[in-house]
Amino acid sequence: MNQTLLQVAALIIPLVTAIVFHEVAHGWVARLLGDPTAHERRRLSLNPLRHVDPIGTVVLPGFLALVHAPVFGWAKPVPVNKYRLNNPRYGMMAVAAAGPATNLVLAGLGAVLLGLLARTLGDSDSALTGFVAMNLDNFILINVFLALFNLLPIPPFDGSHIVEGLLPPSAARGYAKLRPYGLGLLFLLLLVIPSIWPDLGIVQRFVLPPVEWAGGHYYALARLVAGV
Repeated sequence: MNQTLLQVAALIIPLVTAIVFHEVAHGWVARLLGDPTAHERRRLSLNPLRHVDPIGTVVLPGFLALVHAPVFGWAKPVPVNKYRLNNPRYGMMAVAAAGPATNLVLAGLGAVLLGLLARTLGDSDSALTGFVAMNLDNFILINVFLALFNLLPIPPFDGSHIVEGLLPPSAARGYAKLRPYGLGLLFLLLLVIPSIWPDLGIVQRFVLPPVEWAGGHYYALARLVAGV
């Protein structure tokens, strides 16, 4: 198989897995806190077909990877009705935090599996071993990136729900009015502005450093498991 196609496959597989678990975590915590909306709409499933957005989960991330642009994507959001939660304000904070927290746990699992792979098959030069290692490597970074990226206080990211819950009610209502413009602001910050002023390095300065810092700790875990 063409090396480029292998690289794209090794990106899409972990990305879809990370996004699906992220979304299902939102729905499970919402159900635990009183909102069964996701369960009623059969979205508490790990079946990717129930969550994948063809453009946001497959086409856009694959294209961005091929052109070496910052890779991001989205799935169909799991429906959450804040007014069915036992405590809408703090419940939404917990629901929002569940997605990034799940990604950080998955990154830890990926690090352990990568370490075990290196420990048991480290001397193998088979294409399959290399492909699995590439998937696990991407799985760690993608989960760390999704967790930290989604904690940005920009609507509709999870971080915005957490900030909204921390603000006084009047300020929270004003902040919530930014939600319809969040996706446009995201494209502006990550794609439009860098293409016009590449020296600003928005992603390089503000997004990548914490991802690299956290990723370094996960790779240290992988090395520990591998016995290096």
